[in-house]
This record gives sequence, structure tokens and C-alpha cells, in this order.
Amino acid sequence: MIITRSSLKDLVYQVNGAAIEVHKNIGAGLLENVYHQCLKKELELRKINFSSELQIPLNYKGYELESKLRCDLLIENCLVVELKSVTEINPVFEAQLLTYMNLLKAPMGLLINFNVKNIFYEGQKTMVNKYYRMLED
Repeated sequence: MIITRSSLKDLVYQVNGAAIEVHKNIGAGLLENVYHQCLKKELELRKINFSSELQIPLNYKGYELESKLRCDLLIENCLVVELKSVTEINPVFEAQLLTYMNLLKAPMGLLINFNVKNIFYEGQKTMVNKYYRMLED
């Protein structure tokens, strides 16, 4: 798959659709891990490639350091997805997502909060970084 801005937007649409399907089937108020498991199954059913609980490499001043950083999902090797089940999105969650995107050199990230009434309107936020700006439309 050649990564373009357009293909990434389509991928975000597909992943949001999968998250909405999970939310529609099991509702709000459960633990993040439950949504993670269900979303992994929904992505499999939709034949969307992903890595789960991917260990994020940490390079500091040219040194590879051991890290316990893990992103919830890396979709098609270009979209970082962080899942939450919280009453409100804290700015630190957005900072975490941006950091993971930069460490993985991923151009786009998606923050999904399942503890809402409607994921499309209030439960997802898409973020981009310098790698996105380098892509063609």
C-alpha cells in the first residue's frame, strides 16, 4: 500500500467504522481492554492489517534504549491508534499519541474513547505530524 493523505483518511474512516461497530454492540462503560479485544476482532473481520501492543523503539541520542512503551494498535504500519475508556480526554493522552506517532514515524494517529454516547461525534480525534505533511495528496 502506497501511503498518501487520501489513503490515510480512508483508513481512519475504516477504523472509526470498526470502533463504532464495537461500541454499538457492547456499549459504553467497560474497561479499555475489553474494547481493545473487540476492536482487534472487528479489524480481523474487516481484513485490516494491524499490530497490537506493539513495543515502541526508543532512540535517545543515537542509542537504542530498552522501553516499555507500547501502542495499542498500529494499523497498516502507518496509523497509530490509542484506545481509552475515560470520562474525558486529558491533553496528556493527545501528547502520548503524538509522541508514539513520532517514535514510530507514523504520519497519522487516532485517539478513540469508548466511554461516550456517540464515538463519531465525541469519541474520536485524529492527529497528524511532520510525517503527514511530507505525504502527497
